Amino acid sequence: MHVLIIGGTIFAGRHTVEALLARGHDVVLFNRGRDGRELFGELERVTGDRTTDIARIGERRFDAVVDTCGYLPAVVAASAGYLAPRAGRYLFISSISAYDPKYVPSDESAPLAALPPGATAGTFEIENYGPLKALCEAAAAAAFGPERTIVVRPGLIVGPHDPTDRFSYWPDRAARGGDVLAPNLPSDPQQFVDVRDLADWIVRLLETEAHGAFNAVSPPHAFTIGDVLAACAQATASNPRFVWVEEAFLEAHGVAAYSELPLWVPASAGFAGFFAAGSARAVAAGLKTRSLLETARDTLRWSRTRPPGHVWKGGLTPERETQLLTAWTART
Repeated sequence: MHVLIIGGTIFAGRHTVEALLARGHDVVLFNRGRDGRELFGELERVTGDRTTDIARIGERRFDAVVDTCGYLPAVVAASAGYLAPRAGRYLFISSISAYDPKYVPSDESAPLAALPPGATAGTFEIENYGPLKALCEAAAAAAFGPERTIVVRPGLIVGPHDPTDRFSYWPDRAARGGDVLAPNLPSDPQQFVDVRDLADWIVRLLETEAHGAFNAVSPPHAFTIGDVLAACAQATASNPRFVWVEEAFLEAHGVAAYSELPLWVPASAGFAGFFAAGSARAVAAGLKTRSLLETARDTLRWSRTRPPGHVWKGGLTPERETQLLTAWTART
């Protein structure tokens, strides 16, 4: 296949390019050239901003397009509209957040999120991330038609080269040992996808006649937060002691869910299906889930290659964690 990647040098895009190349496909990158300039020097690149420069792709023809970085529907509409006569199919990487958070998306027919009253689709606001992704999906399908559009809705993407630190924090923290603040109950469910499993599967979708939407997540109820932290501990040579702290305490002390304390989303947030999306359609289409231990080990190995002084984007600082554990111990 001859494949155009919009993006392609950050995390999911980077791994997708690697998976395509490993299976012998030709890849062209279209991006701004700001990140990952040291990557894929052998590939053809078209440098430009998708909001203004999509025509720089010219009259090239592609079997498929993979859009890794669409956040505004008008921008996706322009990209997909220009490429529709020049490409066979359009794969848009959306998000599980595209669903209405009041519902559990047991399959891909669950209601999608809508912009709140007064919000605009022309400006990106993080609180409207999900509704905007849903509108982007619609824009891609409008340009290519439903039979030529693939929508991939990942949950949390984890693994090597994760720029968010939302999973990376945990194996690193386990490796430091000692008392580790753990959120709520070890039985709380978790759901995510290893970026390498996601990338390999995306390539296989493109190699078949797949179309429509897919929830790209591990099977519901396959993992708990206890499983995740146990795997992180096993991946290290340390012996951490996980201290499970009640959700009400964390909320009362202003702990920021999913960022300051990664993988924790309190029940009060109202995201009923955040860790319970159905994955049967994706599994039937070949999505596989590797072991937690492999993901934890590889993530920790990669994390240790980062330059000294890396500023963590997720996770508790040691000082904040100590303060919370001291207050929790005093309370109980």
